[in-house]
Amino acid sequence: MSLYKELLEKIEKNTVTVGIIGLGYVGLPLAVTFARKGISVLGFEKSEKKAQSVNEGRNYIGDIEDDELTKVVHEKLLSATTDFTRIGECDAVIICVPTPLDKFKKPDMSYIEGACVDIGRNMKKGTFISLESTTYPTTTEDFMKPIIERESGMKEGEDFWLCFSPERVDPGNKNYKTENTPKVVGGLGEEAQKIALALYGKAIQHLYPVSSPRAAEMVKILENTYRLVNISLINEIALLAGKMDINIWEVIEAAKSKPYGFQAFYPGPGIGGHCIPLDPFYLEYIAKGFNFDLTMINTAGNINNLMPYRMMNKIAYALNRHKKPLNGSTVLFLGVAYKPDIDDARESPALLVMEHVAKKGAHVMYHDPYIPEVIDEHGHLWKGVQLTDEIISSADCVVFTTNHSCFDVDHIVEKAQLVVDTRNAVKQVHIEDGKVFKL
Repeated sequence: MSLYKELLEKIEKNTVTVGIIGLGYVGLPLAVTFARKGISVLGFEKSEKKAQSVNEGRNYIGDIEDDELTKVVHEKLLSATTDFTRIGECDAVIICVPTPLDKFKKPDMSYIEGACVDIGRNMKKGTFISLESTTYPTTTEDFMKPIIERESGMKEGEDFWLCFSPERVDPGNKNYKTENTPKVVGGLGEEAQKIALALYGKAIQHLYPVSSPRAAEMVKILENTYRLVNISLINEIALLAGKMDINIWEVIEAAKSKPYGFQAFYPGPGIGGHCIPLDPFYLEYIAKGFNFDLTMINTAGNINNLMPYRMMNKIAYALNRHKKPLNGSTVLFLGVAYKPDIDDARESPALLVMEHVAKKGAHVMYHDPYIPEVIDEHGHLWKGVQLTDEIISSADCVVFTTNHSCFDVDHIVEKAQLVVDTRNAVKQVHIEDGKVFKL
């Protein structure tokens, strides 16, 4: 029996072993999803702490139910290791590692490269390999394939197969999880595509095949570039609306009444998370190799990058209207997560606003019920404070930077001296004139 048919038979009979490299926001939910379907999963982690947590059934990802992780670990369907030589035990390996940008907005491919080296040195013949980490188009074919072939001495398409299937994780989403979010699959060749569809079909309800890995890579970039451009657009319009004394939130709600041709995007202090602020710049990077300038991405990125600075100016303006300088004032920020009701502060614009305000001489405090302390991009440790009436009332300005559903907005507005609302948290509450300044 050929390696290809042997792997398909293992998948069909649920005797396949799936290795997942990187047990973070993408990898651990995927591992649990496969394990819940009765498939043996071996997770690979550089962090001894994370591997130990998984093996003890201790959850650290908000999108996973604690008892689900405990159950699959107890049933010995999921385990984790820091020993990458055990990749040889796996029939399929899925890469879910970080793909950050460096300070020059250039993709840092070191995590993907490291995973490919580990796979190439340790895998057995007949292994299927899928990359889920966001990257630029051509990565699977032109970056991964040569590394794995070099390290393994094997040939792609004969001894192993490659695929790109972009992660679609939305932390905190109550409706769409790994299992029921449609998954794009782009295998390198017909055999790879059939293996990918068979394997992912065991765990994911809806699959959407595309013609190649580079098409799948472009899908992910398009999704988040679309959001970057539209959020940056509404941010800029919101700033103009503020100067014209127009309530942008009212305008958006009215525009939403049109049953076609409009999708609502909402302004804020900037864009956070690990997708929208980063992914479009992967496309900009590869476009330069084709002598093509993506001016719209560049412009949208500049608008987004300026938003935290503009929010600092908004805070300074609000304080000035109350006859207070920013220098020496106490500013309390509510929320450092990049979106509501999660514990993720990656690329959070709140941290940048706090940094700008602190540099102007203000005394900065923050409260986030999900994030008791956080380290910013400069390595500075911020420690949260308790949200007491005394803390609220003593602050010269309270700033809503994340609209967590647990915030008692009415009470906060009542106790605060001054409020700057960057998230439309203050909606129907009764406010006195000049107390609340909205984006």
